[in-house]
Amino acid sequence: MSQATIEDAPPRTGVRVRVQKLGTALSNMVMPNIGAFIAWGLITALFIEQGWLQGIFAELKNPDGWVAKIGGWGAYDGAGIVGPMITYLLPVLIGYTGGRMVHGNRGAVVGAIATMGVVTGADVPMFLGAMIMGPLGGWCMKKLDALWEGKIRPGFEMLVDNFSAGILGLILAVFGFFGIGPIVSSFTRAAGNAVDFLVENDLLPLTSILIEPAKVLFLNNAINHGVLTPLGTTQALETGKSILFLLEANPGPGLGLLLAYMAFGRGLARASAPGAAIIQFFGGIHEIYFPYVLMKPKLIVATILGGMTGVFINVLFGSGLRAPAAPGSIIAVYAQTASGSFLGVTLSVFGSAAVSFAVAALLLKTDRATDESDLAAATAEMESLKGKKSSVAGALVATSTGPIRSIVFACDAGMGSSAMGASVLRRKIQQAGFGDVKVTNSAISNLSDTYDLVISHRDLTARARQRTGSAVHVSVDDFMGSPRYDEIVERLKQTNTGGGDGAPAAVEEPAEAPADDVLPLSSIVLDGAATTAADAITEAGRLLVTAGAVEPAYIDAMHQRESSISTYMGNGLAIPHGTNEAKDTIRRTGLSFVRYAEPIDWNGKPAEFVVGIAGAGKDHMALLTKIAQVFLKADDVARLREATTTEEVKAILMAADK
Repeated sequence: MSQATIEDAPPRTGVRVRVQKLGTALSNMVMPNIGAFIAWGLITALFIEQGWLQGIFAELKNPDGWVAKIGGWGAYDGAGIVGPMITYLLPVLIGYTGGRMVHGNRGAVVGAIATMGVVTGADVPMFLGAMIMGPLGGWCMKKLDALWEGKIRPGFEMLVDNFSAGILGLILAVFGFFGIGPIVSSFTRAAGNAVDFLVENDLLPLTSILIEPAKVLFLNNAINHGVLTPLGTTQALETGKSILFLLEANPGPGLGLLLAYMAFGRGLARASAPGAAIIQFFGGIHEIYFPYVLMKPKLIVATILGGMTGVFINVLFGSGLRAPAAPGSIIAVYAQTASGSFLGVTLSVFGSAAVSFAVAALLLKTDRATDESDLAAATAEMESLKGKKSSVAGALVATSTGPIRSIVFACDAGMGSSAMGASVLRRKIQQAGFGDVKVTNSAISNLSDTYDLVISHRDLTARARQRTGSAVHVSVDDFMGSPRYDEIVERLKQTNTGGGDGAPAAVEEPAEAPADDVLPLSSIVLDGAATTAADAITEAGRLLVTAGAVEPAYIDAMHQRESSISTYMGNGLAIPHGTNEAKDTIRRTGLSFVRYAEPIDWNGKPAEFVVGIAGAGKDHMALLTKIAQVFLKADDVARLREATTTEEVKAILMAADK
């Protein structure tokens, strides 16, 4: 395939990434409140009419005293606690969390108010409504605050803030009551009817055909927290339990797969399977077995058939959980198992494990291909699908081998973020004694599949992988101080021979260009006027235009670059720059520096210093390396913060140790 063909090819994971982001957003609203769901499940288990303690209460002769009062907790009407918790508390917590994700505490308050409107306007628990109204409330509050940011007279800020939040909350609550509530209620009833149809026609096991592959592709959050948890909670409210909580959380299919690898796997996969099985079954971290499926995709058949077996047994026995089991550990599953369902749940877990084991064992035993060198690549692919480093998958590849000789930082334009990251890691690696490891940076469009290790922002890893499929990929969020850098150095100590045990190698830096040409004093501003990230980008870009480094159109490219991925580097530094396609608007290499007395909200991170970048070639790399070293030292950052002249700022930046 030619390079042009690769560049023109549409992203292969666009739809999946969007669905995954939706699932992540839904999960981020639900997961912080899982404790409340567990509390509701336990209260339900104890105090409803069929609950564990009702038999005890029924035998005590105290109908008007404290016994009757405690027993009343199980009532689903206003007199009890079960009904109000599921009707009001749980949806409002979700709405509050969703609003806070978008716009902090003010967004959280408005999101909670908006959620109350949709809760009272519906006749079913409004989890889906809360997932809509919470983020919507936060988004509206964020946009409203931006309208008069910096325009309110001193002394009137609290008045405006409080009344704007209250009025907006009123409007959204009414909108939720009359608009969103009825729509979500209709959807919930339709989805519930669809589930009833599947159950009545013995078709519910077929859902595993969708759920098991979705788990491996990290789309399970969209299904689990977007559909199954709301529907399951509604069902549990009516019947005291729901089978839907077990469709995704059953640890049996993953356990069976890993047991098969223990018996019939090869190499690193077989050696790591026992530890992965313990983490998956008891810890409930299902993602630990995903690389084993990605390594041999045909094994998805084993997990599908195992999942179908578990669902069939639960349908047969009428078993279910009272609340979500999160994480999907056997411990969490048993903690939420409804009374009378322990036999069915137990058989479903171990039955699904047995079927998954049998199918996976057959496939592995008849497979002649070796998997000894594939687990590391499969784990990297899993982390790419997830969008961030797995906290447990490192255990799978800790003993992987193969020297690393070339590392590349890849970003959209190859002139700013990647250059900063490369300079930081280059120094770490060479000071550790690995002078033979080459660290460079590049635009993703210029990558070739010749590197051993590729580092990119987590939002760009999927694109980088399309061009460098044979490399190990590392995703980072913070280019300046990512903990992944130290992990890479440790990995070099394990995989590279003849390095890392001697004196630190000399740090090779790019050729240095005259600072007066790249960063003139006229491009340094000590008191920036911008109050938003967008205005700060424009301010830094105009300095580049004034200096004659770029054409005015380059500023638009800087905004376009920021809309695709944040240029916040960490330690209070942001480095906005244009896209790779805008390089023809760069007249010469140039930098600008703007300091802000009040940190600017840069995609949720505080930016005190903004460095605008326009790189025509490599002549700005040496100066970027100096700037990176400055911002790695708290003392130097403090000196920049206290500097009173442009000459002093420039001297600090130029004096960074090599």
